[in-house]
Amino acid sequence: MTLSPKHLISALITIIIVVGEVRFGVLGGYDRLAAALGGAMLFEALFSRWAKGTWPTSLLSAYITGNSLALLLKPQEGLLWPFILGAAISIGSKSVLRYRGGHLWNPSNFGVCALLLLAAPKVAVLSHEWGNALGVNLVIWAIGLLVVARAKLLHVTVTYALAFLAFAGVRSMVLGLPYLTEAAPLTGPMYQLFVFFMITDPPTTVRSRRGRILVAVIIAATEASLRLGNDFGQAWAAPFAMAPAFFALGIVGPLALLVTRRRARPDPARA
Repeated sequence: MTLSPKHLISALITIIIVVGEVRFGVLGGYDRLAAALGGAMLFEALFSRWAKGTWPTSLLSAYITGNSLALLLKPQEGLLWPFILGAAISIGSKSVLRYRGGHLWNPSNFGVCALLLLAAPKVAVLSHEWGNALGVNLVIWAIGLLVVARAKLLHVTVTYALAFLAFAGVRSMVLGLPYLTEAAPLTGPMYQLFVFFMITDPPTTVRSRRGRILVAVIIAATEASLRLGNDFGQAWAAPFAMAPAFFALGIVGPLALLVTRRRARPDPARA
């Protein structure tokens, strides 16, 4: 049996959860995982029934989204509703926010960004919960690179990583800070999730290899702009301060899809 990109990505996120929870307890409780994962699968079934009139034949997408939310969202102690609401927003975006045969946003990206904008005082995002431990990073990056290579999306991850490091140099010069300070976030858990399964989500990437490379560079540039805007206290950048990479993808990715889908026929296989 040939494994699809979704199979590979679901395997990767499972490994990240196991490593992160066993080594660092990043979930903060299995009740959070149950709320996010159960909510994602429930809403996947309900929205599929509502939009297509049939029950879903696969819950892999919901599995990826639910696990992503469980890892990424860090609400105030004891709160479970952000995981359930995040699941509803994420899964619902696939059925509602569509254009020419496909959804526009990576579901978990949209759900996390929506919650950070709407419930910022009560919801934060995964940050440095397992630090920059060399052993853990080597394991995750090695498996992650293998997965995206098998999914034929390695060029997206590598392009974004190189662009991030280049713009880190720009930020370092502008701010007068050490380069490693600006480059270090790339080895953090939030960015590992971002570069391996969010920015490489097959249904929400443009079709051409050249286009994907260009979009990855623009996302990195947009993120650098958001970071610098917050460093200089600009009010327009403040809402995006908690997760500039996520918001950069949430802004650039759908715009790129809108432009490319207007020029091409819809591809039902990407829906």
